[in-house]
Amino acid sequence: MLLQRPRKSDLLSRVSLGTWITIPHPSIAELMVRAGFEWVTVDLEHSPIGLESAAELIRTIDLAGARPFVRVGSHDANVIKRVMDAGAQGVIASTVNTPEQAAAIVSAVKYPPLGTRGVGLSRAQGYAEEFESHYRWLNEESIVFVQVEHIDAVRNLEPILRTPGVDGFFIGPYDLSASLGIPGDFTHKKMVEALEEVRRVQNLVPTVAGVHVVQPVPADVDGKISAGYRFIAFGIDYLFLLNNAKEKLGELKRESL
Repeated sequence: MLLQRPRKSDLLSRVSLGTWITIPHPSIAELMVRAGFEWVTVDLEHSPIGLESAAELIRTIDLAGARPFVRVGSHDANVIKRVMDAGAQGVIASTVNTPEQAAAIVSAVKYPPLGTRGVGLSRAQGYAEEFESHYRWLNEESIVFVQVEHIDAVRNLEPILRTPGVDGFFIGPYDLSASLGIPGDFTHKKMVEALEEVRRVQNLVPTVAGVHVVQPVPADVDGKISAGYRFIAFGIDYLFLLNNAKEKLGELKRESL
């Protein structure tokens, strides 16, 4: 039997903390769950992780007791189907600029009549033993987040977020600033105006605002919560490793050398 999956409303009705993994090793996934994160996102966009490794990471996260999500770097319905069949509880789709793209993502995640995803009998379905319960669970409880990474997405944000099946959004600040011709300049007037428009729509449409606090600085999370973000990715696997190693090595050198 697979682990009992929690209800979506429990996760999205409050602040939740997850993290991001890019290193394709199950121990990394297990360590992140042991650290206490409620959900872990497997990054298929900016990492060397392939589908076979992703399936093993999803399994590890699930069995360790957290919710596995996958950030998909394309809108390929076959890729989405395969990670969902592997047991992902939802996807975070990159660069969604139109409501039509958002609807296609939802359709790739959900079974008919809500979507067009084909039926498999893999791990998500309990290897055929839990097919009927999974079918019901999937259409009701799977989670779809879109990433707002281009000014076109900002201009279309209200219809994107009103697309049935879209639960929330993440801002991609670097890509968004690049689409404005000011890469990395988050204080530029154009970027400030774009984020103000996002906040306006966020307050208008029932949705869940997500954000990735890439550098694991707790004070930065406090600021995001105050700004209305509830689905918060904190840190990333290689930064936890790098930052802690540098900090401890620095202490050692100061004390001993």
